[in-house]
Amino acid sequence: MKTTFARKSALTLMAILALGTLAGCANKAEPRYSPKELQRFEASAELSTDWRQRVGQGLGRAVYPISPSLDGGVIFAADERGRVMAVDAQSGERRWQTDLDVGVSSGLTAAAGQVYLGTRNGEVLAVNQSDGQVAWRSRVPSEVLAAPQPNQQLLVVQSVDGAVTALDRRTGQERWVHTTNEPSLTLRGTGTPSVIDQVTFAGFANGRLATLDNRSGQPLWERRIAVPRGRSEIDRMVDLGGQPVLTPDGRLFVSSYNGRLVALDATSGEMLWERDHSSHLTPVLVGERLFTVNEASHVTAFDARTGEEVWRNRDLEGRWLTAPAFSDGNLVVGDFEGYLHLIDVQNGRFSARTRVDSSGISVRPVTDFRRIYVLTNNGRLEALDIRR
Repeated sequence: MKTTFARKSALTLMAILALGTLAGCANKAEPRYSPKELQRFEASAELSTDWRQRVGQGLGRAVYPISPSLDGGVIFAADERGRVMAVDAQSGERRWQTDLDVGVSSGLTAAAGQVYLGTRNGEVLAVNQSDGQVAWRSRVPSEVLAAPQPNQQLLVVQSVDGAVTALDRRTGQERWVHTTNEPSLTLRGTGTPSVIDQVTFAGFANGRLATLDNRSGQPLWERRIAVPRGRSEIDRMVDLGGQPVLTPDGRLFVSSYNGRLVALDATSGEMLWERDHSSHLTPVLVGERLFTVNEASHVTAFDARTGEEVWRNRDLEGRWLTAPAFSDGNLVVGDFEGYLHLIDVQNGRFSARTRVDSSGISVRPVTDFRRIYVLTNNGRLEALDIRR
């Protein structure tokens, strides 16, 4: 039976990333990356709060990755107890709120008139964007932490046991299930599939990436991204915890924990380039630069064509950053103390910083040109504008 690290130990994912085992000393650990103190800098922009809302009780003690989603000028958010709400993205006015009868555990995905989410008891729900009513609910093999991913016909869901399930997007009826052998110890969470009409790209905790035929769920090709190394089970974790990034010209960028950052040809799986790089977070591609946050919370820019490092910002080391987002020429990341940081994509220098809430930020901010939407761990949803 698969056991996530959070169940085998009381540590949260953030604690896992902050701890390293001592060689030869069982059951002892010491900090691997101590959080750096923030330093002053000359800001070139300002972050201004436009509105705030309260989203229930927040992400809970387990800090579930319940990231909000923006669609059609409305931002949809939820708390871990099952409260879901729709907020006008411009004004902050609440349009509706509904309380589900089950705890939410996954990020939200809003698309084509519905909001999709997963639960702790292995359900997937489709909620109408217009009024918050549940359109359908369906069962998958286990708890869902990754945001469900739609194409025109399917909703693809990866659950914590590694199973990838395709549901009919309109009805929730199961179309196919792909299973894989997962290691006994993994990071808390799973990879998030990338889905297009023909295929699904899915990464697994065994360090492998598979391209699945959306007609049947059968693999078209598989590629090992990371190879387990080291003595301890923690050292040997090679989870593909982020989401593969697919470009219009058919390149695929994938990162792994204790492994590599790679660029692949999406059609064949052929390796284009690779770099040693440990990350469980989804990178972001802006033009021909690929931006990542590694396990030490270093923010790095790579040339997407060659894999060469362009710049690296180490000033946020150990601050348990979120996955990066992009807004108005800047990377946007949150940290464990609730600070929101803007980093210029051209040179890696800080543009602006503000503290949103001391409870911390652990889910990726949502961005829309110069506006940033941040959900903090205690359920504070805030809209901030970038001003110059």
